Amino acid sequence: MPYLSSLQPLVVGAGPAGLFCALTLAQQGAKPILIERGQPVEQRILHVTAFETQGLLNPESNVLFGEGGAGAFSDGKLTCSLNHPHIVTVLQTLVACGAPKDILSAQKPHIGTDMLRKVLVQLRQKLITLGVAPRFGHCLTGLRLREGRVVAALVTHEGREDVLETDAVYLAIGHSARDTYTWLHSLGIPMQAKPFAIGVRIEHLQSEINKVQYGKSWPHPALPPAEYKLNMPTPDGRGVYTFCMCPGGSVVGAIHEPDTLNVNGMSLLARDGPNANAALLVGVRPADCGHSQPLAGLGFQRCMEEAAFALTGSFTVPCQRVGDFLQNNPSKSFGEVLPTFRPRVFAGDVSLCLPDFVTTGLRYALPRLGRLLRGFDHPDALLTGPETRSSSPVRLLRNEQRESPISGLFPLGEGAGYAGGIISAALDGIAAAHCPSPENR
Repeated sequence: MPYLSSLQPLVVGAGPAGLFCALTLAQQGAKPILIERGQPVEQRILHVTAFETQGLLNPESNVLFGEGGAGAFSDGKLTCSLNHPHIVTVLQTLVACGAPKDILSAQKPHIGTDMLRKVLVQLRQKLITLGVAPRFGHCLTGLRLREGRVVAALVTHEGREDVLETDAVYLAIGHSARDTYTWLHSLGIPMQAKPFAIGVRIEHLQSEINKVQYGKSWPHPALPPAEYKLNMPTPDGRGVYTFCMCPGGSVVGAIHEPDTLNVNGMSLLARDGPNANAALLVGVRPADCGHSQPLAGLGFQRCMEEAAFALTGSFTVPCQRVGDFLQNNPSKSFGEVLPTFRPRVFAGDVSLCLPDFVTTGLRYALPRLGRLLRGFDHPDALLTGPETRSSSPVRLLRNEQRESPISGLFPLGEGAGYAGGIISAALDGIAAAHCPSPENR
């Protein structure tokens, strides 16, 4: 359906939801304004490198914020549990922008963070060709509403706040824009707390995972680095599960606020690093967060992140051998598995920055997961933490057309609580762009 509004739509966030929303709007004849609080991927790589080598944090350009969103520094997994015709659209677009053609047919396609960065540059050029000029370093800092409708957006760049008249704001802010959640809540944008999960990253030797998963077939040159996906029910009903498994990858700092620590995992296209890593998570219920208001989960996450930072007062994350964790002993050294996190780790006790129900769940599940996947609870496997950002603890309410009760506001993707990966977020962005424009409604 052609986009008929006389005002330019505003797309907020250049992650997969925002990028594919802007692309689809432009293909329908709109000239959307695309803003991103972080920097283009070329500058973003430099800022992430400065953090990993020197411990220098850029709060607006890091593993969480910038072109490509948090998924740009991940494994680049393109799997999706949805069955939707636009999945092919997303994959074909990525291939046209330089992704390997085998993602069109692979059972578990992935790009890897190194290739994904190159794809993002080509996708940006595609947007520019269609008349969309992304504005980096621009942050949405307010909305103007009239009679329950969006009439303008406030955008800050280099300390100056500008007013953009618009009747459609596509809000693809990602799951870590805590400041944006806060003012949206104060403005009365309908939202609610939702379940999420927290835990640690677990690391094993990739060679040992390969041996267990492939048996006598390993090593065969045609076999890729092995993966796993595990789940264990727990007596309290929360469950423990693995998420975002990164074969041959590394643990990275997913941090944007000073005096906090949080980790995630990533891998390159070749997945040829010595370690496998995955999130090992425990379910969190809204009631666990100590308050009924929608943003309580944000404070719950931050409490753990600040506790981890306080252990050393630096961007040095706690890391513990599984054997020591199960015996409730701080680690003093590492064994055959060496940590991959940069800039630094220290051998210690990850439970000092986790709630008791999380450590209890992990200690219950690890030996049982070791029976499902031999060696998963190997004493020298490593736990690095905390990992608090596997999903948003907030959901911005919307209808079937992806529109908030505030007319003209479209919450999208992981930050709105409606997606769980690159493909599902991109699909959400495409679907929102296909909804009728204000003059069509």
